[in-house]
Amino acid sequence: MARLVDVIEMMIKEMLDENDGAAVINRSDLAERVNCVPSQITYVISTRFTNGQGYIVESRRGGGGQIRISRVQRMPGTSYLMHTINSLGDTLSQQQAEIFLLNFIDYGVISKETARLMKAAISDRALSGIDVDKKAAVRMDIFKNMLISLITT
Repeated sequence: MARLVDVIEMMIKEMLDENDGAAVINRSDLAERVNCVPSQITYVISTRFTNGQGYIVESRRGGGGQIRISRVQRMPGTSYLMHTINSLGDTLSQQQAEIFLLNFIDYGVISKETARLMKAAISDRALSGIDVDKKAAVRMDIFKNMLISLITT
């Protein structure tokens, strides 16, 4: 069975798909539909619908907990990868990397097979010999190099 956060994410993505990439969500109403507290909706939005993941989130003051989420206009594959590379910082967690990979699949930038290989290469298991303090930086270097190789091939 899917976790609650996955169900909420899926529901929001369905709303976005049904409304041409933009939706106004009422936290209380959505929380009631999935039988959770509104703070869980906020958590999902703040972790799974960020700028880096291709979304713009705007809160409406005085709107009774309404939040507008818009999908950033999809760019051609190479442009999207370049935008991603330029927006990356110095470190990357395994969870953040997996979110990027899922977005690349959703946007048709890479195949599921390519994403699976990339995920394996930057997994905690693959980086097990790296010092914990350096693992996120090494993961970022590997991830950026893989993205650059996708652009230049």
